[in-house]
Parts: sequence; C-alpha cells; structure tokens
Amino acid sequence: MHELAITQGLLRIALEKVEQAGARSIRQINLRIGKLSGYLPEAVEMNFRMLSPGTKAEGARLSLEWLPVTCECRECGRQYQAQGQDLRCPGCRAAQFRITGGREMYIESLEVEE
Repeated sequence: MHELAITQGLLRIALEKVEQAGARSIRQINLRIGKLSGYLPEAVEMNFRMLSPGTKAEGARLSLEWLPVTCECRECGRQYQAQGQDLRCPGCRAAQFRITGGREMYIESLEVEE
C-alpha cells in the first residue's frame, strides 16, 4: 500500500518541476531505485496510471534504473557492491558491514514537451 503514497509523491514532484520549467507535459519520468527500497514497480506503475489522467503527466512513461546494494566492511574498510543475497565483504569475508546504498528512490530526470 505504500506504493500509492510513493507514487503520489513522485507525481507531485514531477508536476511541480514541469510547472517551474514552463513545459506543456511530461513524456517520461526516469527513476533510480535501490534494490532494497521495497519498491514494487508493477504497483507504482498501476498507481501512476490511476493518478496521472487529467494532469501534465497523463500518458507519460516511467523508466526505471535499479541501483545495486553497496556496503562498507566494518573490518577492513572496503567498499563494495553486494552480490545477490550475500552481503559479506568479498575481500576479508567479514559479515560486519554497513549498507551504504540500495535503499534510495528518486527522480533522475524528466523528459518534457516544451
């Protein structure tokens, strides 16, 4: 259910930006999403199609780029991308790490109709 609130927030931000730019409409919203964000693309897409009619985002396409899970080892200090479900350090194999990326979700860019 949190996808509805996420989608409302994304749409609100995109519409604010298109108004500031003085554009007529949004053609595409380019999103960057961390693999740990809990984001369900199908649900957000469905909510977007439900919320966007009658707005400058009606008919716009959502483009998703998945961001990897990144970590920092607390033992050796190495920064790395997690491989699958294994979050251990690939260097020293320690299981003490800090997740530094993969939870984010943001609008990277908008493609608009001038």
